[in-house]
Amino acid sequence: MPDFTASGYLADRGAVRIWRKTPSPQSTHLQTVYTPFTEPVTETTDYQWQEGKLISVERKIVGANPESVTLRFDQSGRLSFMQRQLANRREALTADAIALYQFDAGRMLTISDDLLRGRVRLLQGEWMPSGAVRLCGGGKASPGFDSNAVRYITQHQQGSGEPLSIAWLEAPGGTQLLLATPEDLCQQQPQADSF
Repeated sequence: MPDFTASGYLADRGAVRIWRKTPSPQSTHLQTVYTPFTEPVTETTDYQWQEGKLISVERKIVGANPESVTLRFDQSGRLSFMQRQLANRREALTADAIALYQFDAGRMLTISDDLLRGRVRLLQGEWMPSGAVRLCGGGKASPGFDSNAVRYITQHQQGSGEPLSIAWLEAPGGTQLLLATPEDLCQQQPQADSF
């Protein structure tokens, strides 16, 4: 398995894209980007583990109600730093909220493990009228979308009149469209060397 991977899944109300870097068995960095289907919001969360222990969580929500949360933990799992920044004020998090962030971190790591074991791979790029995609990392791909996905992409392309970015999953079981948006998904995609 390469030390830098990308995967994702469709959630109930949006798409989740996951990037993961595990340069050594002792260190893991996981970034999730959640994009709801109905709101112009992006929620990016970075999780860091050292020697199997969660050491930090950083979440940034960009949209109508921006927010950021930073949590840091020592090697014994005790909270060493906490901050929640809202648009016009800072506030502390409750013990329950902190526990929920820790639970969510463990859940996302398990989901990432399962997706990687299932060889679910995330790809992103700019859709071209020919049906090919100019990939964010360079090169082109021709995803094997079904007719519903192609129709969905085409309708979005015609509706916006702007270049359209798409994100999709490829796995042994097939290909699934995650997102089609005028937003430049390549700008959100982390690079292996700086991740």
